[in-house]
Amino acid sequence: MPVNREWDATSYHKVSGPQTSWGQRVLARLVVRGDERAIDAGCGSGRLTGELLARLPAGRLVAIDRSWNMLQTARANLRPTFGARVAFVQVALPALPFDAWADLVFSTATFHWIADHAALFASVFAALRPGGRLHAQCGGGPNLAEAHALAEGVMREPGFRPYFEGWSGAWTFASAAETRDRLEAAGFTGVVTSLEPAPTTLAGEADYREFVTTVIYHPHLSRLPEPLRPRFIDEVTARAATQDPPFTLDYWRLNMQATRPSSASRGHDR
Repeated sequence: MPVNREWDATSYHKVSGPQTSWGQRVLARLVVRGDERAIDAGCGSGRLTGELLARLPAGRLVAIDRSWNMLQTARANLRPTFGARVAFVQVALPALPFDAWADLVFSTATFHWIADHAALFASVFAALRPGGRLHAQCGGGPNLAEAHALAEGVMREPGFRPYFEGWSGAWTFASAAETRDRLEAAGFTGVVTSLEPAPTTLAGEADYREFVTTVIYHPHLSRLPEPLRPRFIDEVTARAATQDPPFTLDYWRLNMQATRPSSASRGHDR
């Protein structure tokens, strides 16, 4: 079954306030010199990318994303301010086309979309220069368990069931312990991981519908023919209205920091 993996970048830029807010807190914990070469792994529409670039006045940044729509929106948002200091590359993680280039790999709200975290962290390690750092956050642990349970109830209905047979989802919500072990196995040192709750209540039905259509249930909708998509959102929204409090998303964020050792045997400085 063909699945559309593209995003509505304009809508995402509009509704991604929660992701931006979490990312700003992640960015606030990041200490930089200001001249680093950075990779924003999963730049989205560029809202956080611009804030990171503003903290690197003598640095350079490569913004990567799987979505061509997101990259074009990010380019339109960032190029007028940052010019040639920012480049844009379409990349499908876990593969990163960099060899010991970056001082920093920064990422928020992206890594949970990657199935193979062992391969992802090995690729990040290879992209970093010795002494380079990973500073990231994504969904983890019990992230959106209730939201996905609502969707699963709809998916089991006869009109929807055939489109989800054999589908196990599009996410990897790892624990802090699993992530620590995977980062250390990839060769990182100074690994720090943690989980934190980030429940998010939308203002009302209209905001909820727009948000989950664009972000949460985007993979579900991509499996359905166009005429069934509004009905799927109708059904999920009706269930979400009965929650206490209604229209609440049970987000959990997985934080990670790690360093490629200066004496690492893999890769080389350039």
